[in-house]
Amino acid sequence: MSAFGPYVVVHVAVSVDGATTGFAPDIGRFYELARTWHEDVTLTGADTILAQEPALEAQPGPGPSDDGPLLAVVDSRHRVRAWRALRDAGYWSSVVALRSRLGWARGDDGAASVEELVLGDDRVDLGAALDALGKRGAKVVRVDSGGTLTGALLRSGLLDEISLLVHPCLSGSRGVESVERRWYGTGPPPSSTLSLAGAEAFDDGVVWLRYRC
Repeated sequence: MSAFGPYVVVHVAVSVDGATTGFAPDIGRFYELARTWHEDVTLTGADTILAQEPALEAQPGPGPSDDGPLLAVVDSRHRVRAWRALRDAGYWSSVVALRSRLGWARGDDGAASVEELVLGDDRVDLGAALDALGKRGAKVVRVDSGGTLTGALLRSGLLDEISLLVHPCLSGSRGVESVERRWYGTGPPPSSTLSLAGAEAFDDGVVWLRYRC
């Protein structure tokens, strides 16, 4: 947990072998369970948004959701472009870009269209980002992103809870690609003892595991 106290939880759908790809997750159940935390902020990475940009831009949304959380996007290098589409998607109340100083200096994406927080030199300082979000009143931050961001948070000791929606299958991935698509990203996760906070099995074999860090 950061100094100003937002509770940080990562919620991710995985196969039994820890992969986030190579299988069809139960998306409806995933987001139904995600509502458990009533997050103030959804934290995601640029790669996750970039994968969704074509669909976002092709389907104009209803506009900001007054009751939705803030979307915070870690975008050190100014790669994201679909800020207006994100803001209008109907899921979030507003959007903020988390930048590094180097990326901010080189950025040319029309950043005036989105609020920015510049934190860190060559990459976003995730601890400082969480502190900044806490100062804005965020009590709960839910990470909805790929392994790169999740792994960085985990290795920095910035996660309070890990929620795994384990699907009864093996991803079938092999080699380097399978490692890169683990929920904790590349490299081994840090050695740590976790405390079981909850476990629930569903009739279709999916198991929901929650651990406190």
